[in-house]
Amino acid sequence: MTEQKAPVTVLGLGDMGRALAEALLDSGHSVTVWNRSTGKADHLVAKGAAEAASARAAIEASPLVIACLLDDASVYGVLTPAAEVLAGRTLVNLTTGSPDQAREMAQWAEKQDVGGFLDGGIMAVPSMIGGSDAFILYSGSASAFDQYRDTLAELGAPTFAGADPGLAALLDLALLNGMYGMFAGFLQAAAIVDTEGIPVTEFSATLLTPWLQAVIGLLPEFARQIDTGQYAAEESNLAMQTSGVGFVEFAESIGISGELMAPMQRLMEQRVDDGHGGDDLSSVFELIRKSRERKENGK
Repeated sequence: MTEQKAPVTVLGLGDMGRALAEALLDSGHSVTVWNRSTGKADHLVAKGAAEAASARAAIEASPLVIACLLDDASVYGVLTPAAEVLAGRTLVNLTTGSPDQAREMAQWAEKQDVGGFLDGGIMAVPSMIGGSDAFILYSGSASAFDQYRDTLAELGAPTFAGADPGLAALLDLALLNGMYGMFAGFLQAAAIVDTEGIPVTEFSATLLTPWLQAVIGLLPEFARQIDTGQYAAEESNLAMQTSGVGFVEFAESIGISGELMAPMQRLMEQRVDDGHGGDDLSSVFELIRKSRERKENGK
């Protein structure tokens, strides 16, 4: 006997919302969809989805409601007029937002007597949804996560970050910061080799990508240094790393912008000026971290 899968409603049919709905359809769920503008649901309806005439009707159709909208204000704009029909249903907000916004929405959802609230951070682009490389962070109601874990797994590997509704958003933004930092380095490197007419494709494949794959192995040691506060470098300390041609000065000398690297150079040089030239690069963390006093006071 085939197990009956939970009906799911998806609110918002942008690129990501459509990918979420399609993955659920492909895995055998009954899916109801709604979007503010028309025409976005046609492909999904052809695959078996039901298109609701209103957000209220879409919410009423399923015990599990997934919102994937433009921003925090859009979520309230869609849910507030239909707030009374949220009672008893599980609400999963996969709209990108901040930790504080997630916590505020959890409080709002509790006032609507939802069955459970989860905030999520999608670590994937739409084409990855439902695939083995996608994963989604969730935080909020542990019971709601446990109840719908199998359904959420149809979208990407589900990871529960904790009961604090803001944790998924915080981890999402931390991961995105790491990703965009890497992309910034790539773009700067590409601009440098471009000044000599070196094809970026060739440079990336033969030199940059292998180099980045090698140095990424330093991250576990950097993480250990940060957690222990012990930054003494065994080699390549900050004094050495800042003694040569500066990133910004070099970029400007060859006619390109150095603004992507300027913050990093400034912090490295400041750390040396503060007497920590013998430290590893990871000690720059001390200049950007939340101060211990503010952290302890929760500010």
